[in-house]
Amino acid sequence: MGVDYYGVLKVGKNASENDLKKAYHKLAMKWHPDKNPNNNKEAEAKFKQISEAYEVLSDPQKREIFDQYGEEGLKGQVSPPGAGVATSFANWGGSEFRFNPRNPEDIFAEFFGGSSGPFFAGGLGSRTAATGFSPFGRQNSVFRSFGAEPGGSSTGPRKAAAIENRLPCSLEELYNGCSRRMKISRTIADSSGRSMPVEEMLTIDVKQGWKKGTKITFPEKGNEQPNVLPADVIFVIDEKPHAVFKRDGNDLILTQKVSLADALTGCTVTLNTLDGRTLTIPITDIITPGYDKVVPREGMPFAKEPGNRGNLRIKFDVRFPSRLSTEQKAGMKKILAAPRHVQDFECVSLHRN
Repeated sequence: MGVDYYGVLKVGKNASENDLKKAYHKLAMKWHPDKNPNNNKEAEAKFKQISEAYEVLSDPQKREIFDQYGEEGLKGQVSPPGAGVATSFANWGGSEFRFNPRNPEDIFAEFFGGSSGPFFAGGLGSRTAATGFSPFGRQNSVFRSFGAEPGGSSTGPRKAAAIENRLPCSLEELYNGCSRRMKISRTIADSSGRSMPVEEMLTIDVKQGWKKGTKITFPEKGNEQPNVLPADVIFVIDEKPHAVFKRDGNDLILTQKVSLADALTGCTVTLNTLDGRTLTIPITDIITPGYDKVVPREGMPFAKEPGNRGNLRIKFDVRFPSRLSTEQKAGMKKILAAPRHVQDFECVSLHRN
């Protein structure tokens, strides 16, 4: 039985990115080895497991594999039924996926912003990077390799900090899904050990319903350099503004301009959906301030629930006339007063009967 990363972070399987950050913050602060000098070995083991759990669950690609196949599948120890490892566990750069956990101290440093971040600015009686000490008192703790003592050798080569790049996507691409090819330039070592520049094409399969902030990781696609593991290259989904729709979670919002006459008597809204269909939506209610027309299941796809979608919410901007003539005002009063007269007439007639 593999490790339950959700259990390690004490979060549910539907935990949001914010939930994961809060859980990691709390547990990493509690179990950092520098804060537990009396039970250092236990703390190191827990700190390593907490960091690994956060690394997996905060990355949509790793989390998806873990949710389906567990730790063994994530680390390439088993193949899913009916599929080869290369098919199901392939990274999006085209090579076989193998999850190699990062240095826990690197994750800790990135999360808290390094020696210049808010965590190191004070509040724990810490000395800054100028003195070379961590907030927990051990020299260069956050930047050393996991398990290494000050002044000693690390347990292995450190890993370079991840490289993040924005990946702007249109709302249509996030609605329908798409494949994007990104060219990267990096330095690798040839057979003789000399550095040489190369260009590579990375393929990113954007899934339906992905949101802004979703991260796609290409393990160790950064520059190669002696005694350092190459950085992971991470693309972060960004959402381009749309001319018609705004996104609110999995819902789509459309603002429709209507005249006062249409607001009172009804109208029809015709629109083109993000997948090219034409919707004709009759509005028979009187459009009052704050009125929304909700069209079920015409919103964005749920990334983790294929076939399920959010709603389309139509808001209305009622255009009032800038001026009315005396005759028009009199006519409006007569029209708007008519239902009351009819009601009074009906009441009188009923009373007489």
